[in-house]
Amino acid sequence: MNTEKNLHRMFVNIHSKVGLFSFVLIMSIALPGQAQIWSLQMCIDTAQVHNKSLQISRNNVAIGEQKEKEAISNLLPKVNVIGDYKYFPDLPYQLMPLSAFNPAAQEGQFREAQFGVPHNMSASIQVTLPLYNPQLVGGIRSSAIGAEIAELQYRKTEEQVYFEISNLYYNAQILSHQLAFIDSNLVNTSKLLESLVLLHQHLMIKGTDVQKVELQLDLLKTQKDIVENNVDQVLSSLKLSLGLPSSRDLLIETEILFNSTPVYTPATTVDLLLVNSQNRLLDSELKTLKHSMLPTISLFGSYGQTGFGYDKQPNEFLKFFPFSFVGLQFSYPLFNGTVTYRKIIQKQLELENSQLQIKVVTDQNLMLIENGNRRRAVTQKNISHSISQIELAKNIYEQTRLQQKQGTANLTDVLLADNALREAQQNHLSAIVDFLMADLELKKLTGNINKQQ
Repeated sequence: MNTEKNLHRMFVNIHSKVGLFSFVLIMSIALPGQAQIWSLQMCIDTAQVHNKSLQISRNNVAIGEQKEKEAISNLLPKVNVIGDYKYFPDLPYQLMPLSAFNPAAQEGQFREAQFGVPHNMSASIQVTLPLYNPQLVGGIRSSAIGAEIAELQYRKTEEQVYFEISNLYYNAQILSHQLAFIDSNLVNTSKLLESLVLLHQHLMIKGTDVQKVELQLDLLKTQKDIVENNVDQVLSSLKLSLGLPSSRDLLIETEILFNSTPVYTPATTVDLLLVNSQNRLLDSELKTLKHSMLPTISLFGSYGQTGFGYDKQPNEFLKFFPFSFVGLQFSYPLFNGTVTYRKIIQKQLELENSQLQIKVVTDQNLMLIENGNRRRAVTQKNISHSISQIELAKNIYEQTRLQQKQGTANLTDVLLADNALREAQQNHLSAIVDFLMADLELKKLTGNINKQQ
């Protein structure tokens, strides 16, 4: 019951957040002249309003609520108005014993007779109220659990959207840093090329040395074009996830925060809540099947008018006569060919599998959390090491360039040092990606992915 209240409170908060996010988004759109930098949280808040998957999931939650109300309404009285009119060109015949007309007539002799009048009509109101129906109660219980599952599915979709947006946002940040590295390398290579051109003009180096650096510069320009195209693709995917038009400008924060390692308090994950709710649903369905062998009792009644009409001279008439009744209906299933029994056995096996699944999900989640903590710790160390490697590679490159100017190092040494610097930069970016993804996965495993840190 506490879980259901918490879920209901959560869904109410969803609607309030959506309204707040809509207001913030409208205010930001109303100021198009200002270049706005989108934080990750702003992207997530925007997706809460405009992401199509979340809108579909919210509709599914509303559908689940209506199904629960529909099940409850089965306990209310059912009222039907019934009316009919019949015209008999030929009145139906009945065979009457002749003794009804002639007491002296022999037995076994009959005479046909027509009864009634040509015009017959009736109108009535019928009311049915279930007094005891365990299957209806079971259906209400199951529909309530179904509504709870729909809300959990919304939370799961919300987590998936958060994960997708965070992943795209991090990729865009990494690509922006990669562009910065490429620009820095372009500056270094351009300076090297200018120096080599001067040396070649004084016939101090060969022309092939200049061509090698020119090739290096062209490769860097090509790489920059590729990365810029990747940035556009990632931002387009991000705008699609946010539900924004592709023509909308989207500037993100380029600073990546990875110096702190927050400790996430483990909470019950949505996957485990879903498995538990599905287990409860199976248990409810099993109880409903067992209760289907119990009797049902209903109160019913009817009130109406029956009319008879005759349209021939000289006795034309149209007369109505009231009728009414109330009663109880008792229904008890005695035997249905063991169909219910077989269904009960099937549902018991499904329930057993569900209980095993709960154990599997719990154990697997604990194992993944342990692995996630270790992976995040390792990736954070790799970031520190990669920063040191970049600084060392920069020093080596600068020293090699100085030595090359002094004539104690050749061009090959400079190019090797340049390649080592670029490799160190790429390793640094890869280490950041690994850390961010490990941290994001750990937040999801501990049930903290929707919480601001």
